[in-house]
Parts: sequence; C-alpha cells; structure tokens
Amino acid sequence: MIYRSLANSFAKITSLLNSAGTLWVFALMFLICADIIARAGFNAPIRGVTEIVGYSLIGAVFMQLAHSLHVGRFSRAEMFIEPLARNRPVTAALFHSVFASGGILVFGLIAWGTVAKFEEAWPDLKFGVEGDFTILVWPLRLIILTGAAMVAVKYLILLIDNLLSLRQSLRDRAAQGGKEPLGLYYLLIFLGLFAGGYFVATGDFSKVQVGLFSLVGMLIVIFMGIHIGVGLILLGFAGIWMMMGSPDIAINMVKLASNEFLRNFFFGVIPLFVLMGLVVNESDIGGDTFDVARWLLRRVKGGLGVATVTANAIFAAITGSSIASAAVFTKVAAPHMIKHGYTPKFAVGTVAGSSVLGMLIPPSLLLIIYGFVAEQSVGLLFLAAVIPGIILALAMGLGIIAMAHFWPSYVGQPNDSEDENLDVGEAAWLVLPIIILIIAVLGGIYGGLFTPVEAGAVGAAGALIIATIKRRLTWPKLWKVLLETGHTTVSVLFLILAANIYGRMLALSGLPQVASEFIGAANLGFLGFMLLYIVLVIILGMFLDSISIMLIILPLVLPIVEAFGGDLIWFGIVTVIAVEMGLLTPPLGIAVYVVRSTVSDASITLNQIFAGAFPYVVIMLFVTILLIAFPQLSLALLN
Repeated sequence: MIYRSLANSFAKITSLLNSAGTLWVFALMFLICADIIARAGFNAPIRGVTEIVGYSLIGAVFMQLAHSLHVGRFSRAEMFIEPLARNRPVTAALFHSVFASGGILVFGLIAWGTVAKFEEAWPDLKFGVEGDFTILVWPLRLIILTGAAMVAVKYLILLIDNLLSLRQSLRDRAAQGGKEPLGLYYLLIFLGLFAGGYFVATGDFSKVQVGLFSLVGMLIVIFMGIHIGVGLILLGFAGIWMMMGSPDIAINMVKLASNEFLRNFFFGVIPLFVLMGLVVNESDIGGDTFDVARWLLRRVKGGLGVATVTANAIFAAITGSSIASAAVFTKVAAPHMIKHGYTPKFAVGTVAGSSVLGMLIPPSLLLIIYGFVAEQSVGLLFLAAVIPGIILALAMGLGIIAMAHFWPSYVGQPNDSEDENLDVGEAAWLVLPIIILIIAVLGGIYGGLFTPVEAGAVGAAGALIIATIKRRLTWPKLWKVLLETGHTTVSVLFLILAANIYGRMLALSGLPQVASEFIGAANLGFLGFMLLYIVLVIILGMFLDSISIMLIILPLVLPIVEAFGGDLIWFGIVTVIAVEMGLLTPPLGIAVYVVRSTVSDASITLNQIFAGAFPYVVIMLFVTILLIAFPQLSLALLN
C-alpha cells in the first residue's frame, strides 16, 4: 500500500532528525565544559556560549518533536481513553481522530506563523553582538518551520490511521452480523461539547468569564485524553481570540512563543541534568549506594527498608528523578528485602514511596521547572530543598523503624544481618563516585563556581567519566541514554511552551487576580487556601503526571500566593512534595506503575504496591503540613 510505504518512510526521516537533534544536545555538554575550562584556567571564556545553547535547544526540540510523538512521548491522561479503547474501539477511534485534528491545527498554526518569521529573517538577520558574536536567524526559523510541519504531518498520519481503523472495525462488525454501538452517551458528550464551545465562542463574555471557561475546558479536554500540550495551546489560542476579538493576535502569540520562548540558556539545565541522571542510572551507581547503605544499617530493625530510603536519598542527589529511582531500586532493593524476610508489599511499597525523594532532594527536575514558571532562582530552590529533603528522608526512615516494631504483619520478620561482608575500604570506594558528583554539582552551585546549567554539564561529564572508568557504559547503552535524554527533554520543554501560552491567556483574563480577591473575601486565610491547594494537587495527582500538574495549576495560584505575601521559594518546596504524592496515589501513580513494570515477581500486583506505598503518602502529608506550619524549615539556609 502506497500510504503505508510513505508513512514508514516519514518515520525513518523523523528518526534521522531525532538522532541529529540528540547529538546536537549532547554536544552542548562539551561546549559548556570547554567554556568553564577556558574561563577558569585561561581567563578566556568562549564567546557566544549563551546564545549557542539557547539557539541549539529550540532547534533540537523542533528536530525531535515529530519522533517523540511517533514513539508516544507526548504527555496525556489515560483514565478515559484507554478503558474506552478496550471496550468501545470504534468510539475510541472517533475520539482519537478528533484529538489528532487538534494536533494538526496547533502545529499547523505554529508552522504558518513561522513562515512570516522566516521571511523576516531571510537572508541576513542575525542575533548577538555585532563585531563580537552573531548567529544567522533564518536557519533556526527554518528548523522550527520544518519541525512543526513534520509534527502536523505525523498527526495527519495518526488521523488517517484512526479513520482506517474505524472503517475496518465497522466492516468487521458488519461481517459478524452486528455492530458496535457508537453510544448515545458518547454522542451526547460530543454534541454537548460542540454546543458548549459554540455558546462560548459566540457569546458576549468578560475576560474573567473566558478564563473560567478555559479552566473548565482544560479539565474536559485533558481528562478525555488529548495530548496535554496540544490542549493547553488550543485553549490559550481560543481564549486570546475570544478576549481580543481577533485571531491575528492569538496567532501572533503562538508564533512568538514558539519561536522565542524556548531560546533561553537556562533551559539547558533540563537536558543536562536528565543526561547525568540517566548515565548514573545505567552505571549501576544506585546499586553501589544500596550495598553500602544496607551494610551500614544491617543491625537496625527494618534496616533494609531504611537502607532503601537512605540509598534513594543519596541517589536523588545525583539524578533528580523519581522515576529513575523507582526503576533502579525495584531491581536492586526489592529482591534483597523479600529474600531477607520482608513482605513483598512492604518491599515494593518502600521502593515506590522512597523514590519520591528524587524530585525533592536537589538537583530536582520539578524544582527546575517550578523555577522557570515562578521566575525564581533555581539555585535558591535547590538550597531551600536541602532541609525538607533531609526531614522527609528521616521521617520515612523513622517510620520504617516504627512499623518494624509495631506493625510486623506489614513489614514481615526480617533478618538483615546475613550476607553483609563489606569492609570500610570497600564501602568508601563504592560511595566515592557519588561523593565526587555531589560535590561537583551541588558544591559548584552553592559555592558560586557554576550556574545551574554549567553544573548540569559538569555533572553529566563527570557521570560519563565515572561510568567509563567503571566500564559500565557501552556504546549501545550510551546511545540509549542519549535518545532517552532527547525524548524526555522534548516532552518537558513542549509542555513548558504550552503552559507559557496558556499562562499568558490566563494572565490576560485577569482570573488569577479575581480568584485572589475572592479567596480573600471568603476569609479563608492563607492557611485555608494552602490546605485547599494541597487537596487539589493530590486529587490532580491521581490522574496527571507531576510536570503537567505544575504547569497547569501554577499560573493560576502563584498570583494568589503573592497576594497573601507567601514566599515563592517556600511555596515551591511545598508544591513539589504535594505533587509527588500523586506518584503514589491511584489510579495513575506513575512510580507505582514503574515499580510494577520493573519488578521480577509476576505475583506482585498493582494493588499490593499501592497499599505498600500508602504509609509513605501519609508521611509525606505529615511533612507537607509541617512545612506549611513552619516555613522557616525551607528558608533556613537562605538567611
């Protein structure tokens, strides 16, 4: 079939561009490290590094977007569409077709808007400092235009595939003498959404009312299963169009955000810290950490559980990823705990529960994203997270010891003293790489030697050197790490771009300010607002991933926090802990699903992991309330 041949050829082209974008990002690590060496060793910094990094990031993102969509890395909520696909495949195909049409519209708008930007830049528009360092702009515009057009084409392919699947399903049903009911219920949903959209689009509403409609629309389109980034851009575009009465203004907003927003040196911290974490993950440094921790805690009741928390805390200080921690320690810690007499529920629950430390203890990807959205210093956020991270790790460790004494039916009857034969020298050798990385990354930031972006480059380079010395990183593993770094970076930065567009629309509506005044008039007080906020975040965490929650809710609540006089650094720490509870709560619970997909024992169920992780949700809630009651715990190191 000609269509399938063309689709396969297109997939190969997207893969080729993705590889080029991956190598482009990898090269940034070497460039930034070279600049650090040139600046520190020879007092001759490389000119234009800031511009090159920003230029490279937006170029690499748009080169990799189509392939990221092809391999399913665009974030979406699955609680509606996946069960529908199992039970009503024809109806699901209709929904997927609508979602793909939305993607075509969004990236068609970006491509169309970039045509004018390309014409402005052709042939000799430059940015930089004339006579010092300049870069031609038109190649970047061409990459954005090409990348956006390719994503639109990929969505078109998805649309055609869904329509073909729909046609085949209907034929199969007809051949069997029956048909799948498209469902009056779902038809009514479609008609209701269409009628509601038409009502909103044609009505005479205030900007605040448009903002409220956008919030309702956001919940509907995201929970139905549209890609979150696409949904946010569609709502932002439609909201600005309605408020300003002109599609041209909305198109200009999408065009400017797509071409300019991601061209920012500080976004370089995302791929570099992701790269460092993935290299550390592939190098089995997490396993070394666990070996040392279980040796140190071998005589503590519940010691292997405490060792898992300790190892997760240390591992978090060099990865910044809860998902990586959950995957590593499911393989390393859970089998040891089960072997030594811990119940499977406790073993996998402890791995899942303690993995959340990866997103709190710096360097943390969530804190980096919060810093971008809230316009706060990433370095200060990292510093503020140190004491809360230690408190949370200690609370989990003490909770395990208490459960081992008072809840043996949950923990089991462990014997932790067997098979622990390390000596001091061996233990020191195993943790030395971790200490080196922590000093290089966090010491460099807090000591004022590096910016967070430079610290990420140093950390990634250091992790590569350590992995090479330990002979634990083959070329295929390195390429796997680079590809995963690219996909993670693209999915995160696309969400940030979409949230920026949606946030601009919300700010234009004035809804955050009105919400702040309403809460003040309701006499809830700041404490009441914070409690409601925590409850809302936990509920959202049951359905959405952590990054999506933050990017959706922060544009609305940050002005309210400022109106109450709340400290945004402290608020970021509280937000991250609250958001991370969602990694452990059903039905989504991403950390739980990672543990389930990684654990070798097929008899361990999702319900067991959720039940095993529940005590850690309670501990996290307790620590969150403690930080709300005593904000100085988060700000102590900043004073």
